Amino acid sequence: MVTDLLTIFSGTLVGLVLGLLGGGGSVLAVPLLLYLVGVKDPHVAIGTSAVAVSASAAINLVLHARQRTVKWPCTITFAVSGSLGALVGAWFGKAVDGQKLLLAFAAAMVGVGISMLLRKPEAGEPDVRLSPRLAARLVPTGFVTGMASGFFGIGGGFLIVPGLIGATNMLILNAVGSSLVAVTVFGAATATSYAFSGLVQWNLAGLFILGGAVGGLSGLRAGTALAGRRGMLTRIFAGFIFVTAIYVAGKALAGTSGSNLTLGARV
Repeated sequence: MVTDLLTIFSGTLVGLVLGLLGGGGSVLAVPLLLYLVGVKDPHVAIGTSAVAVSASAAINLVLHARQRTVKWPCTITFAVSGSLGALVGAWFGKAVDGQKLLLAFAAAMVGVGISMLLRKPEAGEPDVRLSPRLAARLVPTGFVTGMASGFFGIGGGFLIVPGLIGATNMLILNAVGSSLVAVTVFGAATATSYAFSGLVQWNLAGLFILGGAVGGLSGLRAGTALAGRRGMLTRIFAGFIFVTAIYVAGKALAGTSGSNLTLGARV
């Protein structure tokens, strides 16, 4: 019962941040599953979070699609290429030692925090249309972004949004909405890879998704009320991500040292 409640709380926290700030929250899923819920294996935490992130992104995609902020041709091209990259990234991620993977994950968290701090005001082309020239940019960008998403088991929105803007010069509002297609597809590809390896705890994933739906709705309402303070909230949350990254790195280094000591004793 305690584990279930902690899982729902974790999902609610991630959903709240996503609804309030429009990104960055999903990177907390793995640390929460590991250090709050108590999942022992980093690979299982990544696989389980991939299921939850994909489902949460799909739910939010429906809301953005209704507001017509999604540039479907561009994001489908990006997502198809990226899904192949996500499968490749997930394969590499499963082959890496769990503690070393957590160290790399901590570095990715720092990247998320920096990306949130550097996010610029809305600017760009409002009427972006897919063309051969744009496709030539979207395909490689999507593949590389998908690899990172699959490797770390995160939605990758902090990479997808600037990737879409860089390749197409679309408005950030359209990039955020369009990124949810890629997050959904990348997460599904990563989750499928981990699920086939038996590295997903489905009951925890379901509870996490339930909490995320509740938190997402609350975040959307709070975001409307605190729209004028979103910049301050983003900076505070970015700082929280940096602190969490240091904690994850510290735990990973401690685990790596412990493994080396054990190996030395055996030798």
